[in-house]
Amino acid sequence: MKNKATSCLLLFALLILSINSIAQTKEQLEQQRDAIEQEMANLEKILSKTVKSEKSALQKVDELNQQINSTEKLIRINNQEANLLTKKINENTQRIEQLKQQLQELKDEYAKMIKKSYQSNSQQNRIMFLFSSESFLQAYKRIQYMNQHANYRKKQGLEIGKQTKELEQLNEELFVQKKEKEAVLERNRKSKAKLVESQKEQQQLLAEIKKDEKKYIAEIKAQEKEINRLEKEIDRLIREAIARENKKRGSSVKAKFELTPEAKLIAKDFANNKGRLPWPLKAGLVTTKFGKGKHHLVPSVVVNRKSIRIDTEEKADALCIFDGVVFQVSVVRGRNKYVHVRHGDFITTYNNLDDVYVKSGEQVKRGQKLGQIATDKQTGKTTLSFSIHKNTEALNPAQWIYQMD
Repeated sequence: MKNKATSCLLLFALLILSINSIAQTKEQLEQQRDAIEQEMANLEKILSKTVKSEKSALQKVDELNQQINSTEKLIRINNQEANLLTKKINENTQRIEQLKQQLQELKDEYAKMIKKSYQSNSQQNRIMFLFSSESFLQAYKRIQYMNQHANYRKKQGLEIGKQTKELEQLNEELFVQKKEKEAVLERNRKSKAKLVESQKEQQQLLAEIKKDEKKYIAEIKAQEKEINRLEKEIDRLIREAIARENKKRGSSVKAKFELTPEAKLIAKDFANNKGRLPWPLKAGLVTTKFGKGKHHLVPSVVVNRKSIRIDTEEKADALCIFDGVVFQVSVVRGRNKYVHVRHGDFITTYNNLDDVYVKSGEQVKRGQKLGQIATDKQTGKTTLSFSIHKNTEALNPAQWIYQMD
């Protein structure tokens, strides 16, 4: 009987542990879903600021791609949450049935024990049981036995009541889980409907681009030419700045910083934070990625980027991603201002700034505002161009910034 009670308690303990594990996993999924929904809200806000009349088909498709990607991520999270709830509801329902069966067996045995105890332990029988003792010590032990037996019955009765109450509570929790699953599925139905609508519009725009491909190839090539010109100008500014800095220290090296012991420590600290660095603005969407490859809309055009572009809200500020020193504030011909921050032999560049809050030589901290990002008067887009260099080598920001990939 004790083994039955022990196994019953053990099963219930495992069930509670399982519920706690579900709660943690479910909480993680909810956090991911909240982050994606926030991303979608930011996207909506950013895109709503863009002057619609100025949008080309290329720009519209890019915006739709961003919306579709976010919606697809949301659907995946919702599916994972629904599947998790389904699996755990089924497992817990089965466990509850097993526990109910064992609890019923325990109750039946307990009832038999009470009945037998009542029949054999009347007041007269108990007295005769004590008087038939051969010694005082034996009588004392028999009293102890009767008390222990009574306590055991009482403990078993309380345990049955406790487990019954806990089972009722567990059933209530499962009912809530089922309601949560219904809510997840309903959200998913709405997300899928929105996805289908966006995909239809995307296909129409892609057909328009395909129909007049030459026009859009020319548009992309013109954009790439301008971006390449600006990136070459940034490379030139960085090389010149490195050469100037080294010259002050009596070195003729032009492509690599001559590091002091202090600068070496800063560079090491920066490198150790790879993949964990904060975003260079409060909220934004990466619209142009780093590296060389075929254009995502017109594969016949090859693009090669040394920086990334992040669309954000109007009047947003560029934020320093790591402690360092502003070693140059510059203006590239035909564009807005640039801030270059040095972190040992690493350089982070924040360009397309309308207003700058820092000056050359100033020590800056992680998260500090460097300047206000400019808004294009024709398109209404507010875009930060951001790059990371080690000396003159361009690095992929997505590998350094937390969750940018």
